[in-house]
Amino acid sequence: MSPLLLPIVLPVVGTLFILAGSNPRKTALGTAALNLLGFVAICGMYDFRAGGHQFLFSAPVIPQLGVSFTLGADGLALAMLGLTTIVTLAAVLVARTPAKMPGAYFASLLLISAGAAGAFVSVDAFFFYMFHELALIPTFLLIGIWGSGDRQQAAWKITIYLAFGSFVLLLGLIGLYLSLPAGARTFDMREIASLAEIGAFVPHDSVFLLLFFGFGILVSLFPFHTWAPQAYASAPAPAAMLHAGVLKKFGLYGILRLVSPVFPEFLIDRWSPLLLVLIAGNIFYVGLVTIGQRKLDLMLGNSSVMHMGYAFLGIVAWNQLGLNGAAFTLIAHGLTIAALFALCGELRERTTTLDFNDLGGLAGKMPSFGLLFGFAAMASVGLPGFAGFAAELLVFFGTAAAGGADFAGLNLYQIVLVLAVWGVVISAVYMLRAYRKVFLGEMPERWAGLPEIGVPARVAVTVLLALLMVAGFWPSGLLSLLSPCLMLP
Repeated sequence: MSPLLLPIVLPVVGTLFILAGSNPRKTALGTAALNLLGFVAICGMYDFRAGGHQFLFSAPVIPQLGVSFTLGADGLALAMLGLTTIVTLAAVLVARTPAKMPGAYFASLLLISAGAAGAFVSVDAFFFYMFHELALIPTFLLIGIWGSGDRQQAAWKITIYLAFGSFVLLLGLIGLYLSLPAGARTFDMREIASLAEIGAFVPHDSVFLLLFFGFGILVSLFPFHTWAPQAYASAPAPAAMLHAGVLKKFGLYGILRLVSPVFPEFLIDRWSPLLLVLIAGNIFYVGLVTIGQRKLDLMLGNSSVMHMGYAFLGIVAWNQLGLNGAAFTLIAHGLTIAALFALCGELRERTTTLDFNDLGGLAGKMPSFGLLFGFAAMASVGLPGFAGFAAELLVFFGTAAAGGADFAGLNLYQIVLVLAVWGVVISAVYMLRAYRKVFLGEMPERWAGLPEIGVPARVAVTVLLALLMVAGFWPSGLLSLLSPCLMLP
C-alpha cells in the first residue's frame, strides 16, 4: 500500500470518529497533527535524488475507459501535499468551536483537507477532478451554515460560479481524452504528457480554451473572479484559510500538470493576447478595487484574486522561469493568505467588526497581534526575505524573456509586466494602509479591554510565517523540488 493513502484516509477516519461522538475539536486537532507527521514520514521515505513520481499505487476502476485510482507524488505534488497538511493544522488550531453543530463543522474542515490531498497526489485526471469536487461540498456548507454577513448569498454565488467552472473543465477533460489516439486513450496524466511529447496527438484549440478557462474560473481568473472576495469575507476563518490557501490552488496546479506539458507553444502564442489582457485585469484592475475596500476581509479576498494574476502570468510566459515562478507562487501565496485570514478571523472574534473606520490603535493593546500581522502584510507585499519575493521575481524574469509582436517598442508581455510591477506598488498601498488603520493612530475606548491573540492562533501563524521566511531565504531548496516537474513540450 502507498503511504499517499494516509493523508486521504486519515481525515476521513477522523471525520467518522467525530460523527460517532468524540470531541470534535480535539479529534480534528489530533487528526491534523497526525496528518502532518505522516507527511514528514513520506518526505523521509522519498528519494529526492531520483525524483519523479514515487509511492505509486494503482487500482483499475473502469479499465475500458482507462480510468484507475492511481496515486503518486513527485516534487510538485509533495510540495502541495505539504501545503495542505500544514494549512489544515493551522486552520484547526485557530478554529473556534461553534455553538451550532460543532461536529459537522470540524468534520467539514477535515473533508476539505482529504479532498485537496487526494487531488494533489492523484495521477489519474478523473480522480484528480473528483477529489476537488468532493472538497467543494464541505466548503459550501461551511460558508452557508457557519459563515457571517450575507452568508447564504455568498454560498450560492460560489456554488454557481464553481459549478460552472467545473462543468467547463469537465468538457475540457473529455475533449482531451477524445483527442488521444484511439488505442491509447487514458486519464493517466503521465501518459498523456508522454504522448504529447512524442507528437502522438495535437489537441484542438477548443480543448485548450476549455481546460484553461475551466481551471481559470476555479482560480478566480478575471472577469470570473467576483465569487471569491464575497465568499472569503463570509466564510469562517478556517474555511477561508483552507480554500484560499489550498483548494484554490487546484486550478493552477491543474494547468501546470495538464496544460503546460500537453499543448505546443504555438497554441499559447495564438491565445496569449487574450489571456494577457485578462491577467492584466487580475493584477491591475482588481488591485485598484482592493485599494477601494473599507473592510479587512473584503480587502484580503480581493488581494487573493489579484495575486493569482501573477501565477497566471508566469504560466502564460510559457518558459521555465515563468513556470517556476507560478509553482513557487502556489506555495508562497498559500502560506501567506492562510496567515492573513487566520489573523482576520481572530480580529473578527474579538471586535465583531472589520471596518477600518471602527478600528485603530490596536498595536498598543495587542502587540503580538500587531507584530504577526505586520510580518504577514510584508510577506503579502513581497518583501525580500519572504517567499513571495522569490516567486514574483521568477515571474517577472520569465515574463520579460517571453517573446511576441512589438507594440511601441515593447511586446505585449512586457506591457503587462509593467502593470504587474505597478501591482506590487498597489499591494504595498493597500496592505500598509490596512495596517495603519487597524493598529496605529488613536484607539477607540470600546477596545480598551481587548484581549491579546491566543496561543494556538499565535503558534499557527508563527509557523506559517517561519516557513515563508525559510522559502524566502532559501528558494533553491523549494525550486529543486518544483523545477524538474514543470515540463514544456
